[in-house]
Amino acid sequence: MRIALAGAGAFGEKHLDGLKNIDGVEIVSIISRTGEQAAETAAKYGAKHSSPDLEDALARDDVDAVILCTPTQMHAEQAIACMKAGKHVQVEIPLADSWADAQAVLKTQQETGLVCMVGHTRRFNPSHQWVHNRIVAGELAIQQMDVQTYFFRRTNINAKGEPRSWTDHLLWHHAAHTVDLFAYQAGKIVQANVIEGPHHPELGIAMDMSIQLKSETGAICTLSLSFNNDGPLGTFFRYICDNGTYIARYDDLVTGREEPVDVSQVAVSMNGIELQDREFIAAIREGREPNSSVAQVFDCYRVLGELEAQLLK
Repeated sequence: MRIALAGAGAFGEKHLDGLKNIDGVEIVSIISRTGEQAAETAAKYGAKHSSPDLEDALARDDVDAVILCTPTQMHAEQAIACMKAGKHVQVEIPLADSWADAQAVLKTQQETGLVCMVGHTRRFNPSHQWVHNRIVAGELAIQQMDVQTYFFRRTNINAKGEPRSWTDHLLWHHAAHTVDLFAYQAGKIVQANVIEGPHHPELGIAMDMSIQLKSETGAICTLSLSFNNDGPLGTFFRYICDNGTYIARYDDLVTGREEPVDVSQVAVSMNGIELQDREFIAAIREGREPNSSVAQVFDCYRVLGELEAQLLK
């Protein structure tokens, strides 16, 4: 499986590190904002081609699939370009930053029949997989999810603390993780509400946001998001169930009393990004729809579109 990766920033390198552990995968091409960064990353990971232009990778006969870790605003257009070039594509979360663009990506996937997967990593973290497996087995039912997504990001920097060329978004990026996960664990979302705090004077985005969700099963979710939080960074999920309470912190899981839950046997790796990439590769090889396909996560973007409409009123 010959892969091109576009976007050699902090998250792109997480994918490259995960891909190294998958048999039969070759990193052929690295695309990044500057030719220098693309060449440096290509040398580090053994890719024979690098360029600042995605079109250069799409024109290559030795590229089977593309992983997009580019700025949010480019995701939909680039995912469509990949499929129109005959390449399978995994686009990092979010699929798009508008409901219309999400619809356009799904339409292209249906027309081409190629694998189009979206990087909703929470579906793959062993912690969330453990909960999901118990839900499917009928051993758990979610009553409430309480989720905190907190960063301290008052300047435009990435996860490595480096300057970034694009602006992040609490609704279309960070809320997408929880909106999709809540529906994945508790059923289709039938009610959604949002409020936001003041916008940053330079970045032009809301720095704080609160979202309420309700699923068709009656479960509820409260999501708090902030770029102003000076403390532990990341997203922390509390599952309040009919049979126990569990707190997921990325790939780790504890009970509501902070007792560790062993999730080491849930999958072949403890790395959610690697597991996500394994699913992408396996779906292409097996000619099937992957977990977190554009069709499976599509309703998440319907909800995000409805929430954005509330904010624009």
